[in-house]
Amino acid sequence: MYADAKKSGKVILIVSLSITFGLLLALFLILIKFRRRINHSFSLPSIMDRRASSDTANVEKLLQKYGALAPKRYRYSELKKITDSFKHKLGEGGYGAVFRGVLPSAGGGAPREVAVKVLHHSRPNGEEFLNEVISIGRTSHVNIVTLLGFCLEGPTRRALVYEYMPNGSLDRYIYSSSAAAAGDPPAAALGWEALQEIAGGIARGLEYLHEGCNTRIIHFDIKPQNVLLDAGLRPKIADFGMAKLCDTKESILSMADARGTIGFIAPEVFSRGFGVVSAKSDVYSYGMLLLEMVAGGSNVRAYAAEKSGDGGELFFPLWVYDHLLEDGGVLQMQSGGGGAGAGEEIARKMALIGLWCIQTVPASRPSMSRVLEMLERSIHELPMPPRPYHASPSNSPSPSHPSSYPSSTSDFTLRSSRLLTPESTA
Repeated sequence: MYADAKKSGKVILIVSLSITFGLLLALFLILIKFRRRINHSFSLPSIMDRRASSDTANVEKLLQKYGALAPKRYRYSELKKITDSFKHKLGEGGYGAVFRGVLPSAGGGAPREVAVKVLHHSRPNGEEFLNEVISIGRTSHVNIVTLLGFCLEGPTRRALVYEYMPNGSLDRYIYSSSAAAAGDPPAAALGWEALQEIAGGIARGLEYLHEGCNTRIIHFDIKPQNVLLDAGLRPKIADFGMAKLCDTKESILSMADARGTIGFIAPEVFSRGFGVVSAKSDVYSYGMLLLEMVAGGSNVRAYAAEKSGDGGELFFPLWVYDHLLEDGGVLQMQSGGGGAGAGEEIARKMALIGLWCIQTVPASRPSMSRVLEMLERSIHELPMPPRPYHASPSNSPSPSHPSSYPSSTSDFTLRSSRLLTPESTA
């Protein structure tokens, strides 16, 4: 009996010790897990700091590689002085705000007005910053904006210093709210001859980027907001944040992602089923820009209205094409009617060239050199291009029957986070 009681006590003791040990082990594991979470929380900023420092180090390393080819470097304190503590904002886009500034006179010369772009949304590895510094730093052309310098102080203080363009960007003229309210065409602000000169200047700038540089540069974001006008209304291509550099011997560019602005992006950029990405992708964007200049309205707004059913508007290029077939209808609409004149001929020619540039198949588009030749020709020497194909929800894009646009605006944003709306960049 005593032995049985003793044996029972041992069993109870073992069970109690087992339970106690299990509880202690569980508590120990909980404490370890909790401690790891605390350590992770406190170490996260330091991890981010290390990544940011690594990012900055990579940018510094690449800038050193270009040595004397890199533009002048400014300290952030100098930029504050140049811009009067960033007092006069000129505008703001997807990657930064632009401020007006004045560089002090050097060597007895007059002070120089500049535009300082302070980046605040940086892509991984400082890509847009490097694109601007390296790509524009390698150019020298009257139709490419001049980069005067840059600032790089840590991961947050990054800025670019450009020549100042007193007449702003092209969109303020072709989308003039005052002209629209009065029912006047965009030519009322500039005149058709001036618009043709601007179109030619943009084409010369793109031809230089595609064929005149030691390294071919594809811009990927040609649109009215990225064309600046100097005091003499001479256009200059700006904002190279999405640009890609490739060897001049290469005609095809390999890319892992899409980039551009909705309404101006070439179809092959968001889907390789339409063709290969090349300099012809910029040609497509240029064509859309020409159509915008002729019609004075946003193809994005027209496209959105057509898809939503509000007002029953046609796909923008189709609207232009159909009016061209009406014996100058698009010209009468833009120039106020009346007999044929120089302005009407310029508008019709720009529309024809624009429609050739937006052909869905890249090989069917002209090169920028060819575009310049077309701009010099008479309207009677230019053939009518094929009618632009527009996808509907029932005929999805395919290589055999392609479309220049997906079936909805949301299709663009789902394909890549690099795709922007016209209002998101400046």
